[in-house]
Amino acid sequence: ADMLPYFKRCETWEQGENAWRGGAGPLSVIDSRNRDPLFDAWLDAAREADWPFTEDYNGKEQEGFGRSQWTIRNGRRCSAAVAFLRPASRRPNLTVETNALATRVILEGSRATGVEYARAGRLHRAPATREVLLAGGVFNTPQLLMLSGIGEPEHLREVGIEPRVNLPGVGRNLQDHLSVDVHHARRGRGPFHAEMRLDRAALNMARAYWLGTGPGTVLPSRLHAFLKTRRDLAVPDIQFLFRGAPAQAHPWFPGITPAYEDSFGLRPVMLHPESRGVVRLRSSDPSAPVRIVQNFLATEHDVRTIREGVKLGRDIASRHALDGLRGRETSPGPDCRTDLEIDAFVRRTAITAHHPCATCAMGIGEDTVLDPALRVRGVEGLRAVDASAMPDLVSGNINACVMMIAEKGADLVLGKAPLPA
Repeated sequence: ADMLPYFKRCETWEQGENAWRGGAGPLSVIDSRNRDPLFDAWLDAAREADWPFTEDYNGKEQEGFGRSQWTIRNGRRCSAAVAFLRPASRRPNLTVETNALATRVILEGSRATGVEYARAGRLHRAPATREVLLAGGVFNTPQLLMLSGIGEPEHLREVGIEPRVNLPGVGRNLQDHLSVDVHHARRGRGPFHAEMRLDRAALNMARAYWLGTGPGTVLPSRLHAFLKTRRDLAVPDIQFLFRGAPAQAHPWFPGITPAYEDSFGLRPVMLHPESRGVVRLRSSDPSAPVRIVQNFLATEHDVRTIREGVKLGRDIASRHALDGLRGRETSPGPDCRTDLEIDAFVRRTAITAHHPCATCAMGIGEDTVLDPALRVRGVEGLRAVDASAMPDLVSGNINACVMMIAEKGADLVLGKAPLPA
């Protein structure tokens, strides 16, 4: 409840402000504009399987099937840069350095006094008059801390860095959403397939770029679902990402490029994994990529949850409402039936949903990196204000949560009182 006002302050929800949604923020949020009848059939299949429909999965009731929501404005992605950075770009107190690599936080004793960065082959320093705010993301924020001597002393010594602050939690607790594909060939061709014909695709792209309208501005999806693999769970543990086209969809034209086989599917996403990974330095070189150990499927809970997500997806896809559209199952495929076969399929094909977080977790325990005000423990004048600060994964995509953290972080830096709940 304390964070809801900051979520609301971020967004302008196209259906207007209410108790759960914002109506005057910089981030535009809209319902999907996709009109493929496939998604009406999916909804009918969900009703057959006795799953509820939710009017707004980002509102009062998350559980159920609901229309996809996108951060789109005038036909284009409304990113954090579009919503927040671009309007501030002309401020005299803002300088954006491009093609630059942050190399370390400058420490004087136990206080952060600036940031060192490399640009065009030279090292530069950006001094801080008040605080240093890290927003490098879930991989680069812990990397910067460790390069600065803040982290687990034994690991820092291994890569030739002198420990300055003993903070073993830096880089630990890595969490991410894991997903797999439940996919079917499509009987006939859907509307997206027709719009991918080369001449139409070119026209659609031009129309989208210049006017912000037309099929080129519409993703081939219209549904999300948040479901429980066990009805006794307090919150959903599986998210379904629906797709009305195959990943290998491409422009085609008769006699030049063969058309692709049309298909559709859903991806079960495990929302609350128990498995934890770690981010570590490979060396003391700031330009060297970090070592990322995701450690997916390390517990029986995680293996069971994603397996049950596959079974749920198959069950809904098998309903009569989809009989006229559903062809053969292409993934996992007819030879994958037993629990052991599904588990092997998951381990072979699962991919991240690209929601990593929690490598500089905030909290009150000794193993946390940040205190509840996002301040790095043991260092004055240093905060982290990105996905690394999250203590745990949220029940869905993390985009809005990261922006909320930044909104709250801004108020903390300015010393403002919390927004009223």
